Amino acid sequence: MIAQEHRPYVNTREDSAIWFLGIPTVMRSTGESTNGAFGLIEHLMIPPGFASPYHIHHLEDEAFYVLEGEVAFVCAGKWFKAGPGAYVFGPREIPHGFKIEGTAPVRMLILCAPAGFEHFILEMSEPATDLTLPPPAPDMTKLMALAAKYKVDILGPLPEQAGVAGQ
Repeated sequence: MIAQEHRPYVNTREDSAIWFLGIPTVMRSTGESTNGAFGLIEHLMIPPGFASPYHIHHLEDEAFYVLEGEVAFVCAGKWFKAGPGAYVFGPREIPHGFKIEGTAPVRMLILCAPAGFEHFILEMSEPATDLTLPPPAPDMTKLMALAAKYKVDILGPLPEQAGVAGQ
């Protein structure tokens, strides 16, 4: 058996953005550049009020690092707030999601391990050639088909926000 060669990988802010669910997004790394270890995604500007679906990953864990803005996360029905510098872990098999709070957009990193979910994002995305134009509307039929392909259950909208704790 021949071991796969490990090579350094560099990704810069000049890389092209994509539209993922109306969010300008940059793929920082994929399983191809990390030997299958993880995918790293940067959401450049998630608008206030945006909410992810409540969902469960069956193949990977999902971790979030908030760079700018305020986010309310829900994991297994429990809500909490996170601001700049906060790290949030969403383990596989546990329902989770997030909603952007306040009036400022959010910039956030998402790490999925092992790699694979980044291909869901790439397949669901469109090139973002002009970020000044309104984003395209997400194709929900395509979203549901890709979620099934990548073993992600979309449970619906986020549960009601009650008693949100601080960081």
